[in-house]
Amino acid sequence: QVQLVESGGGLVQAGGSLRLSCAASGSILIINNMGWYRQAPGKQRELVAAITRGGLTNYADSIKGRFTISRDNAKNTVYLQMNSLKPEDTAVYYCNVDQWGSNYWGQGTQVTVSS
Repeated sequence: QVQLVESGGGLVQAGGSLRLSCAASGSILIINNMGWYRQAPGKQRELVAAITRGGLTNYADSIKGRFTISRDNAKNTVYLQMNSLKPEDTAVYYCNVDQWGSNYWGQGTQVTVSS
C-alpha cells in the first residue's frame, strides 16, 4: 500500500498563490505518474495537472499558465504551484499516484479562493 499525505491548502484572496505538496510513503517501488485532481461542490472530480516520472506534464486548459506541477522523485513528492488564483479554483484538491497500475488517492486538501 502507498499512503499519500497532502498539505498546503487554505484560504486565499483572488490573485493570490498557494503551493500544494503531496508526499508518498509505504510500499513504494517506482511511482510512475503523479497528478492533482479537484472537485468543486456539485461537480465531478477533474484532472488539474499530471506529470510522468520523466517530467512530462499535462494541464487542464482552465489552469494553463497559472499552475505548475513538479515532482521530486527522490522524495516521492509532487507539488502544485498555483498562482493567479480565481474563485472558480475553489475545490478540494486530491493527489493521485500510479505505481505499476495501482492507483492511490490522498485524503484531499481544501482550497478556497475569495473574491
